[in-house]
Amino acid sequence: MQSRTPAGRTGRPRSAAADAAILSATRQALVELGWSRLTLGDVAARAGVAKTTLYRRWPGKNELVVDAVAELFGELELPDRGSLAADIEGVVLRFAAILARPEARSGLMAVVAESTRDEALRERIRASVVEPQKDLVLEGRARAQTRGELPPETDPAEAARTVDLIFDVVAGAVVHRTLVSAEPADEAWVRELTRLLLHGLAGGPAEAGPSDA
Repeated sequence: MQSRTPAGRTGRPRSAAADAAILSATRQALVELGWSRLTLGDVAARAGVAKTTLYRRWPGKNELVVDAVAELFGELELPDRGSLAADIEGVVLRFAAILARPEARSGLMAVVAESTRDEALRERIRASVVEPQKDLVLEGRARAQTRGELPPETDPAEAARTVDLIFDVVAGAVVHRTLVSAEPADEAWVRELTRLLLHGLAGGPAEAGPSDA
């Protein structure tokens, strides 16, 4: 998260260290207390900041938890493993590893549940969590096109729809597997998901990638 003073405001810039401490304290509180018992006062005490400092940054618990979860997903990167199939396997394994963390699991499920009654919260989730991850799809497609594994795109609108669909399929499958079914998204499962994504129901082996450390 960048440290800057919002446009139109005067005064001292936001402290990156305070932001990091608050978001870390939020994730810790989620694991220990759960969504219903988490309060901004408890987060402020854990972070060692005044409640007024926290309220200047986040208007409420919903927004705070979304940003705390978004910071975790900001760690997600697309590894270059030499092929489209191997790249997909690598990023999906990393995504699953983030979802396996108690603070990510608790925070994501809580804000998604709350967002069913709050359109503004849904929009914040889209902007802070979903849209940044779609950039990884764009990066992966561009890399595969450079390798000659995928044809170039000629219609920007169609390309955007394809990116949305790829993201929905991959993210939806991993979230359901790990958070709803509570099954492991291990290498064998990820390999089958990649095969299905690349070759469809007709089958065909996906190129095996190296184990992602």
